[in-house]
Amino acid sequence: MLATRSLRVPAHISLLHVEQEVAGDDTPALQSVLESDTVREDLLHRERELSTQIAAGRAEGSEAAQLAEIYAKLEEIEADKAPARASVILAGLGFTPKMQQQPTREFSGGWRMRLALARALFARPDLLLLDEPTNMLDVRAILWLENYLQTWPSTILVVSHDRNFLNAIATDIIHLHSQRLDGYRGDFETFIKSKQERLLNQQREYEAQQQYRQHIQVFIDRFRYNANRASQVQSKLKMLEKLPELKPVDKELEVVMKFPDGFEKFSPPILQLDEVDFYYDPKHVIFSRLSVSADLESRICVVGENGAGKSTMLKLLMGDLAPVRGIRHAHRNLKIGYFSQHHVEQLDLNVSAVELLARKFPAPTSTFWMNPQTTWIWRPLRLWAALSTISGVV
Repeated sequence: MLATRSLRVPAHISLLHVEQEVAGDDTPALQSVLESDTVREDLLHRERELSTQIAAGRAEGSEAAQLAEIYAKLEEIEADKAPARASVILAGLGFTPKMQQQPTREFSGGWRMRLALARALFARPDLLLLDEPTNMLDVRAILWLENYLQTWPSTILVVSHDRNFLNAIATDIIHLHSQRLDGYRGDFETFIKSKQERLLNQQREYEAQQQYRQHIQVFIDRFRYNANRASQVQSKLKMLEKLPELKPVDKELEVVMKFPDGFEKFSPPILQLDEVDFYYDPKHVIFSRLSVSADLESRICVVGENGAGKSTMLKLLMGDLAPVRGIRHAHRNLKIGYFSQHHVEQLDLNVSAVELLARKFPAPTSTFWMNPQTTWIWRPLRLWAALSTISGVV
């Protein structure tokens, strides 16, 4: 609503919402970022027009003055420093010097989202709207973005589930719940503490008022038909009517994950790569003598820059890719579940969650959505909705 100005935003406030990847064409990445500053682009375009007219002898007298004015404006906005500033932003988001000169059509969707973010940062709007900006970033790019936004000169409104990111950049938290907005000063950790204190006080006030109401109601019920106490009863009734209506605290859903017992205890290692080499092109080796193993108690986090080969390593572990050299070992009874970074692209968005799981795991559909292990994920009414209508799926 903010992005479309459905909510009232002063006309002089420039606003930019990063939500869609940059369309691919022959424009180099660096040039695409530079073009996001429309003020600079308009001035440069006009400067070229006037310079051409003057050089061709078609000037009518005022062109020189106009050109001088444009040069002054270009100097004021430091237009000559723009390419360097754009390059710094792209580098921070993971673009190498070579990538900065590549046409945008050569980039994947994830990199085009980074490019869209770079364009927004370069344009420096008065109000920057970011929706899950860290989703497509690696650790290094996230840390760079945190540092960059800490010195951002104007207002940022960000939606994020990245706790560390919010702690790094947030000065205020807006909590959306129960069809209302509550504001808190401070970062995410401060918000958690403040919210708990606020809810505790709210519940105490509610319980105290309920006790007070009950005390008054007991008096009313006792003397309702006593003529000598009629005036007092009426007074108590008016007191009840004037009391503000306090509501109990809405209890937030607590997610408790329970995994079934009875798993077979496999002997370690259950999954292993031993001295593995892998490449698509012998001139560009991705892994050389890679060794990694996991047992039932392993909780492994793989970090690295985009393009370093993290997804490739997972595919080697799953057996989707075969090593050029070396050995992959997996326990004969091992079952692997894989949640891909491109999982949405693999879903049929026209079916419901129940239908999707019924296809994958044939069983009575009610066993899924009535199962306490899974109902916390979906509100029951959303179990039968098409995936395309569910927030966060598309």
